Parts: sequence; structure tokens; C-alpha cells
Amino acid sequence: MKRFFLAYICLLLCVSGNLPAQSLEKNIEQRLTDYFINYQTSYANIGTCKLDHFTVDHEHKTLQVYANDNFGYQPFTEENTQAIYRSLKQLLPGPVNYYRITLYADGQPIENLIPNFLRKKGKDKERLYGKIEYKGDAWTQNISKPFKISQGLQDRHIAVWQSHGKFYKNDRNEWRWQRPRLFGTTEDLYTQSIVVPYLIPMLENAGAVVFTPRERDWQKNEVIVDNNTCTPGSRYFEKNYKKNVWKITSQPGFAQKYLRYPDNYNPFRDGTARFISTLSKPEKAFAEWIPNIPETGKYAVYVSYQTLPQSVSDAKYLVFHKGGVTEFKVNQQMGGGTWVYLGTFEFDKGVNDYGMVVLSNESSQKGVVCADAVRFGGGMGNIIRGGNVSGVPRYLEGARYWGQWAGMPYEVYSKSQGENDYNDDINARSLMTNYLSGGSVFNPTEKGLKVPFELTFAMHSDAGFKTDDALVGSLGIYTTNFNDGKVNSGISRYSSRDLTDMVLTGLQKDISSRFGIQWARRSMWNRNYSETRLPAVPSMILETLSHQNFADLKLGYEPEFKFTVARSVYKSILKYLAEMHHCNYTVQPLPVSHFAVTEGKKKNTFELRWIPTEDPLEPTAKAQGYVVYTRIGYGGFDNGTYVKGTSFTVKAEPGLVYSFKVTAINKGGESFPSEILSAYKAKRSKGTVLIVNAFHRTSGPESMNNLMMQGFDIQSDPGLPYISTTAFCGYQQNFNRTKAGIETEDGLGYSGNELEGMQIAGNTFDYPFVHGKAIQTAGRYSFVSCSSETVESGSTDLSPYYMVDIIYGAENSTLSNRMQQALTNYSRGGGKLFISGSYIGNKLGDTNFTANVLKYTYGGSMKHVRSGEIFGTNIRFQIPRGANEQTYAVPAPDCILPAEQAFPVFCYTEGNQCAGVAYKGAYRTFVLGFPFESIVNADQRTHVMKAMLHFFEEK
Repeated sequence: MKRFFLAYICLLLCVSGNLPAQSLEKNIEQRLTDYFINYQTSYANIGTCKLDHFTVDHEHKTLQVYANDNFGYQPFTEENTQAIYRSLKQLLPGPVNYYRITLYADGQPIENLIPNFLRKKGKDKERLYGKIEYKGDAWTQNISKPFKISQGLQDRHIAVWQSHGKFYKNDRNEWRWQRPRLFGTTEDLYTQSIVVPYLIPMLENAGAVVFTPRERDWQKNEVIVDNNTCTPGSRYFEKNYKKNVWKITSQPGFAQKYLRYPDNYNPFRDGTARFISTLSKPEKAFAEWIPNIPETGKYAVYVSYQTLPQSVSDAKYLVFHKGGVTEFKVNQQMGGGTWVYLGTFEFDKGVNDYGMVVLSNESSQKGVVCADAVRFGGGMGNIIRGGNVSGVPRYLEGARYWGQWAGMPYEVYSKSQGENDYNDDINARSLMTNYLSGGSVFNPTEKGLKVPFELTFAMHSDAGFKTDDALVGSLGIYTTNFNDGKVNSGISRYSSRDLTDMVLTGLQKDISSRFGIQWARRSMWNRNYSETRLPAVPSMILETLSHQNFADLKLGYEPEFKFTVARSVYKSILKYLAEMHHCNYTVQPLPVSHFAVTEGKKKNTFELRWIPTEDPLEPTAKAQGYVVYTRIGYGGFDNGTYVKGTSFTVKAEPGLVYSFKVTAINKGGESFPSEILSAYKAKRSKGTVLIVNAFHRTSGPESMNNLMMQGFDIQSDPGLPYISTTAFCGYQQNFNRTKAGIETEDGLGYSGNELEGMQIAGNTFDYPFVHGKAIQTAGRYSFVSCSSETVESGSTDLSPYYMVDIIYGAENSTLSNRMQQALTNYSRGGGKLFISGSYIGNKLGDTNFTANVLKYTYGGSMKHVRSGEIFGTNIRFQIPRGANEQTYAVPAPDCILPAEQAFPVFCYTEGNQCAGVAYKGAYRTFVLGFPFESIVNADQRTHVMKAMLHFFEEK
């Protein structure tokens, strides 16, 4: 009995001893559960957080807390990480709040999820390239640039792609988009309207070599010149030098045997390639590719060659184009047997001695150069699937088909062996990059073409919608659970999380600052996606915005938004790679402003001046020099001239029209260009005309948003793209906002296909040339030009000029008070004023200015009159009212009525409403309610200009 009693006492003591521990752990669990359920962050929309589990070790005084996936979706910084740990210590019961606490999310302690770029100390070297560095020559280099980049992306190789493209759906035997047509676009079209005209140029302007596994050229024509086969009218030519002769390589080369290609057929194995030994002497032996260009325009130039045992890394290519000659060095020790992009250039129609590509055997190295086919232009899709080609330009197709045309192995572009094009296209983007980079320092474990790609970036848009006009925003995706958590160079795959975090953080900061909104940042997903799992290097997917959500696309259609997104992504990539290689970086400048061209002090010269633009978000983005690009007549722009200051004097030959654009440069690269200004010195000049460009507007299409209707009326007004856009699939057909989220023809946003494959014209910022050519042809007047900013600032004086031509275009903002006063003073001084534009009726200035100075009143918009025919001064002509490929649309020209002693000079044919007004008094005005440059025919523009000049000359 005594023994039983003692055992009972011991058991009771043990149970009572465990009760406090059990109670403590339940207390910990409850507090942690409450903490995570109630957790919110202003940094991102991460959904509901939860406690997964925790372990407490009282002996070693440690607490390990594991949160659910959602908690890891947020960005971590040193500041918010410390704040989280501080909050946990404050809420936990004693003595646990004194334990060493480690909080895990996304498989790591949260302090490990702080990007290296944001860490002041304790860098994670497992996520840095460190000593892994490519030290050879870049794949391609434009050596005609008049400046060097030292703190940008010089010699970095980056793969970028613009989501999906049109593909063949095997089980339905049809070509189709990978995403639905909504709000006038598809994901397959929208993302490339950011990547191609904005992001890729920014990366290249920073010095990067950029590869994209989809066709980047919007040119529908394609010309191939080759030693085996040529597009009709084109010619391949070789010149030998003494014993140095061109020979056939032992490896096969390109030949275009067919116009259309079946699956699993490689055109880079049908022909031969040529090679020749190098010499240090210039241009002793060479090969020429002379294309027969079908129509004047811009064409991407791609070269090809075979990599041979003695290939050199500085093969010298010369591209002869409308702007002159641009020289490239191509590293033929890598990237053989595929298309290698050099650049995009302007070429005249036909066969010309100033339109060709030349490969010289000049080299600083002893070895050989190799010549194979050269391709001009993107062309039309030519891969047969299900008995038919896609019928669309190649740039609209998925990567799978470009890969076949580019000579990729079958297993690279068709992992399914032709059974599933959808999956093949998704995989091909990564597998092409891996194949190209195989054998490089960044992908040493795979066989390939040794191009040192060190990062991939995939831009997509996402589904999802809001019914309250809220933003869906941006989402980032990366993958760590693959290949033992490492990329092929051996560094941690969490380096991809660093990239993803930096891109999303940059976007939220830059978009919010630029547009005065709180841009929605969604999650960072660590998930198993092909485009982040398969690449051999750090990679990410950016779901930029929701193509299914009106609020996202309303902002997303704006060209300024696209520029901001692209610049933000470029900056994040720049900073990320600078951190990966432990080097300094400089952000490329913003475009210059206040540009003006005036007559020089010396005879037959022009003076150019401008001012740099500060970037309040980037202290390093300061201009350190400039490049002035020159175009003569209808030619192309030259390679540019370096200028240290903010002015430049140009010698000019009388009788020729000169055009100029300026970029700002620094150690990090080159800005986007300024507007284009033009000038002309007549041989026996009767006076000088000043052309003032006040047309700087770009915009998305017209939108509607009310209780019942929502969407974009592209048919009424397609907006004003920057230069041009291929973003539209067609006109929206369903505007019923109660049907949001339905992706069929019954759903909100459902759209047609009328605009697919069209390059819709926008604001080219080149209209002083259009006006100036008409002045040149019409009579013996010289002209110069300036931005309206210089008139507003007072740096341009109007009084010396015989006539002032204000290009108002499709601008819809009111002229500043300073501008109105300057024009008033010029007019009252006996000036001759010409103004034209779509919205001058009620947008140009106040009624006192328009009625009393310009002598017209507003007669209403012609928006609902669809005819574009106008007559007056013994001529009839058309202006484009809708989206087209020649010039920007004029959806709403204005009817203007004569005031006081003014009289009508042009009328809209439909309705016989007044389209133009002239006034003759102490000064003279000539005002058009439509843009002068929208008269498509050059002869008709000259007729109108001649009539106006004659009116100004009359006594």
C-alpha cells in the first residue's frame, strides 16, 4: 500500500509539472495564430496569413515559427524584418519572449529573404555571381556609337520575352491566341507593346545584348540573301584577296529551299556556309549581301554564320543603310547556326548600293570569319501546322515557330515531338535560352552555343477583375524547388527571388510616383512555372497587370505608363546585376527637353540647343554628355556626334532639309531621343519660317465607364501611341459591365480581330519635317523649328520670323498663358500665324485669345461625322478618321467659324461645315480645325501650304 501511494505521488508530480509547459505552448500557439490571422502589410496584397506550426526548445531557449506561403509573398527589408521580430517578442508570453526567435517563410528565415541589394551587411554570397564572370567579347557590339558605357549593362547578355503568341492548337486543328481577346487586345499582343518599343531599347541603350525568342521586328516583309538561295532580285557577292579565298565550311549552313516549312525541318541544315582566313589589313576580302527591298521602311538585320574551331571574336560587319554605315563586331566563337540580331535600319525600296551588309576578313586576331545568310525584316509566319501556316506576321506567333526558323534543335522548340504546341511554346522560350547559353560560364553543365546569358525576364499580363474600378496590379513569380535549389552556375535559386522582389518594389515606387496613385503590388509566388523552372540562370515572370480588368488597362494603354513600366524594369535589372557582380551602376538619363534649332551666327549654319531633364527618382541619372543625330532629306539618321555641352553648331548646305534629334548620355547609357526638329536654308531665301512643335501628346484609346457600360471605343478614337503600336486585336464589341469575368462573346470586353497584324500609327514627333518639306516645295522660304517649351520659357523669340507655324496636332491641352501672350504679341506686331490641330476649337486657348487674336470661334466637334473629305483653295483631300498604318487618326476634327473680318477657307464636305479660317488685317492668321500633317498626300499638303503662303504674301 505504501509502495502504491509513493508511485501515485510521483505520477501526480509529473503531470502537474507538465501542465505549465502544456499551458505555455497553448498560449504561444494561440498568440501566434492570432498574430498571423490579423497580420497585414502595406507593401503588398498577400491575402490571409496563417501559422503553419512552431517548435519551442526550452532547454536551448529557441522558438522556431513557420508561417504559411502567403506570409512569404511580401517583400522583406531590414526595417520591416526587425519590426516583425519586435512585434513577436512583444506578444509572446514570458519567458519565451526572451528566447532566440526565428520566423520562417518561403523555406527560409525571413531575414534571409531580404534582397542582397537592400542589405547593409551580411550579404548572402550563395545568391551572388561573385567570381563567376564572363570576360570575353560580347556576342555583338555596335562600335559606331560615339560614346562608351562603363557603368551600365555593357557586355551583359539578357533574354527577354513578351509572353505568348499565336499557336496551333493540336486537338482543335486551328491557330489561335493563347489568351482571349478582351478590351481590344490580348495578352499575346499587349505585353509586346511594352517589351519591343520600350524595354528592349532601354536595355540595349545601357549596353546589353538582348535576345528574345519571339520575333522582335514588326516589319511584315522579309528578304533573305544567301550564298545558296536569295529572295528574287537580291544578290550575294564575294571578293577574294590573293591566296585568301572564300571556301565552303565542313558544317552545313542556311538555305531557304521552301516558302513554307513542315514541322521538324531545319533550314540551317539545308545549305552551306563560307569562310576565309583573316587579315589585319582593312577590307582586302569581303562578302556582300545586297537585298532587293520590297518597300521603303525599317528592317531588322540578322546575320548568321557557323562557329568554327578558328573563329574570331571580332568579325567586322558593315550595315549600309539610309543614314550611312554602321559597324558591328560579332563574336563568331559563339552563337553559330542561328539568326543573330544586329539592329534595325531604314532601307529604300529596290536594290541600292547604299543598302547592303558587308562582312570583311579584317580582324585583330588570326583565324577565320564565316559567312552565311543575312535576313532583312521580320516577315510572315512560314511554319506549317495542321496543313496551314498562321497567316499572321511572324512577330505575332509564339516562340516555338521562331525557334524552328532560327535553327533550334527539334527537342528545344518541340519537347512534345509535335504533339502539343501550347506546351512546346511555353517551354521553348526557356529551352532556347539554355541552348544558346550552354557551355558558357553561366550554364557550364549543358551543351550549346556558349552565349553567356545570365538572366531571363518574361513579361506577361494576368487575368482577374474588380467590379469596383480598383486595380489588380502586378504579380511576380520565381522557382526555387528545382535542381537542388541551384541554377546551373551553382548559385542559389533564391537569387531569382531577389530579382522578383526588386522588380515589384521598383514598379510600385515608380508607377505610384509618376501617376500619383498607389499602384497595386500583389504577391511573390514561389511556384513551379516552366518559365522560371527551366532557365539555367536566375529568372522571373512579371504579371504586369490584369488584361481582364478595365482599371488596369485604362492606365496600361497609356504610352507614358508603358515607358514608366519599362524604365522601372530596366533599372531593377541594372541594379540587380550590379549587385550580382559587385560593381557600380549608373541609370541612363531621361530624354532632353526645350529643344530648338535656329539659324547660326555664321553663314549656312544651324544652332541646336536643349536642356537636360532631371530624374527625381534616380540621383545617378544625370546627363554627362549628348549625342546629336542628323538626317538629310528623306534619308535615315546617322550614327550620331558626341557633344559635351547643351548646344551644337551644324554646317548646312543650302537647298537640303536637315533633321535632328538629341539623346542624353552618361556612364550608364543613352536616353530615349528628343522630338525631331528640322531646318532648311533656301538658296535665295525670301524669309524664315519658325515651326513650333506644340504636339507632344500620346494617349490610350477612348474609354467609357458608367453604371452600365465599360470599355474602350477604339473605333471612335484609337488614341495616340508613341510612334506606333501593335497592341490592338480589334474593336470591343461588348460593353456590358455586368458581364465582367466572362471570356466569351457574352462577356464584358469581348473584342474582334480587325486590327491584328496592323501597326497603328501614332505620334512620331517628326512633324516639323512634314510641315517643312511642304514649305520647301511651296516656295523660297527657309525654316527652323523649336519645341513649344522654348517659346513658353522665353528662350525663343517669335518676332524675327516671317511666319510662325504652330503644330497643335492632336494636342488637347490648352496653350499656357505665356504661349498665348507670345502669340498675341507676335500677331499684333504684324506677324503671319498658321495654326492647325484637331482640338483647337475649344481647347487651344481662352475665347478672348481665339476670337480676338486668331479670329475664330468654336463651331462644334465633327466627331460624329465620319467622312474625312475636306475641300477648299481649289482642292479636295482626305484626312484619316480611324486607326491606320500611315498616320495618326483624326477622330474629332473641329468646326471653327470666322470671327470679325475673318473668312472661311476650307469646309468639311459632309455637312458643309467650316474647317479653316483666314484673317487679313494688321496681321494675318490662317487656322485649320484639323492637323495639316494629317493630309496624307505630300502634293496636296504642298498645294495647301502654297495657297497659304500666297495669302500671306498678298498686298
